[in-house]
Amino acid sequence: MSIEEKFNQAKGSLKEGLGKLTGDTKTQAEGTAEKLASKAKEVAEDAKGAVEGAITGVKNIIKKDEE
Repeated sequence: MSIEEKFNQAKGSLKEGLGKLTGDTKTQAEGTAEKLASKAKEVAEDAKGAVEGAITGVKNIIKKDEE
């Protein structure tokens, strides 16, 4: 979980809320897009970490079997 991506999600949410409040659909859409893009990056980072952890686990199992 990246602090930077959490910050960008919050920033997107604020921009989206400001757009709703002022009736500015462009700002609202930009905020929604920023929020979703940051969430997607965060999910990708988490998935990458999980895959790397699984690979390390498999390597450790193989290493133990070879001993």
